[in-house]
Amino acid sequence: MGEVFSDATRIQRMLDFEASLASAEAQCGVIPASAAQAIASKCKAELIDFAELSKATALSVNPAIPLVKQLTALVAGDNAEEARFVHWGATSQDVNDTGLVLQIRQGLDILHADLDLLSRGLADLAMKYRSTPMAGRTLMQQALPTTFGVKVAGWLDAVTRHRARISEIRKRLQVVQFGGAVGTLASLGDKGLEVGAALARELELGIAAAPWHSHRDRVAEVATTLGLLVGTLGKIARDISLHMQTDIAEVFEPAGAGRGGSSTMPHKRNPVTAAVALAAATRVPGLVSTMLSAMVQEDERGLGNWHAEWETLPEIFRLTAGALHQMADMVPALEVDTARMRQNMNATHGLIFAEAVTMAIGKQIGKSAAHKLVEAASQQTTKSGKHLREVLQLDKSVMTHLSSADLDRLFQAESYLGAAEEIVDRVVAASRNEQPGGIALRSFHG
Repeated sequence: MGEVFSDATRIQRMLDFEASLASAEAQCGVIPASAAQAIASKCKAELIDFAELSKATALSVNPAIPLVKQLTALVAGDNAEEARFVHWGATSQDVNDTGLVLQIRQGLDILHADLDLLSRGLADLAMKYRSTPMAGRTLMQQALPTTFGVKVAGWLDAVTRHRARISEIRKRLQVVQFGGAVGTLASLGDKGLEVGAALARELELGIAAAPWHSHRDRVAEVATTLGLLVGTLGKIARDISLHMQTDIAEVFEPAGAGRGGSSTMPHKRNPVTAAVALAAATRVPGLVSTMLSAMVQEDERGLGNWHAEWETLPEIFRLTAGALHQMADMVPALEVDTARMRQNMNATHGLIFAEAVTMAIGKQIGKSAAHKLVEAASQQTTKSGKHLREVLQLDKSVMTHLSSADLDRLFQAESYLGAAEEIVDRVVAASRNEQPGGIALRSFHG
């Protein structure tokens, strides 16, 4: 991702636009075919003086202006007449934005590939632990039994939605920006729309109904979509790190030489992948906010707000890519201690089964009355330290409605898992039916 959003790639994608524009204009009879060939031959980033480009960009506050100047000089070095047609009919934002779209397309390809890897890893994990009981926790407290498969299925379900979102935004984002100075293509006379269509074909992009110079919802949607993805990665990382705590010790990131250690405490095994994802989840929302703030732009060209996107969106991509790649790599090797999960369910002396008992009694005396009975027994359990089953066994008002065999069954986690297994099956099936959205990386004239 660093390469996709490097200075060299950014300039190459802008040059891809210039080469494709010249080719499109030649196809439409706007410029000579020889000029298009001459321009394309010089649209190579390695021919550009980056030091000079950097200095000139600081003065113009727009890399397209000095880039076009250098490209024109390169073409003129061979043929001054053909150099007249460099950047014909376009404006600097056409170059910048379409180049950015080409970079984003590559970036989304990378993200979708890792999303597919993460999805497969989570699906395998969910199925492996589909029926493995563990304590479900609400508001940081043990609540009811669930399965580790259901927990993983929740992660997977969100990842499946992100795969769909990335596929969906491509249709709106992957379009050419081409409008000339104020979006009317007036400099091309009656050939403007024809050239635009040919340009889109050259770059394998769609055609926008209207130029979008100061309408930034497309790039903002990319930013917000990645923000949602990073939020889910943070959620998964938070869950893993919580369950990796010494006092819970149910799930562990894989161990390895140099991984998760401490500079002073040799016994430490830290959740380092979770740290990467949580760091990204902390930083990305602020960057997304910048992209949303930058949407409010003046008339046909924004002042400062458009420029604020240039470093912000690439940083969102880099952070997202790092967190996603680490998570996709770690999940298949996640270590799960199923015995500890079962042991932890006993930590509350049976209180985790209180709802199961309530529902069983409630079938005979009603939910409210049953709730009061079991609530009183739970309070006694907490005070005495006895197991809830023992307290209930001694309560005649409870045993009037239940047998000892009923209690045995109600205090088995497997008896109160509801639709857990079916939920896992449904989520995994949906994830495997989601078509991968990655598109092969393209190399244009560069």
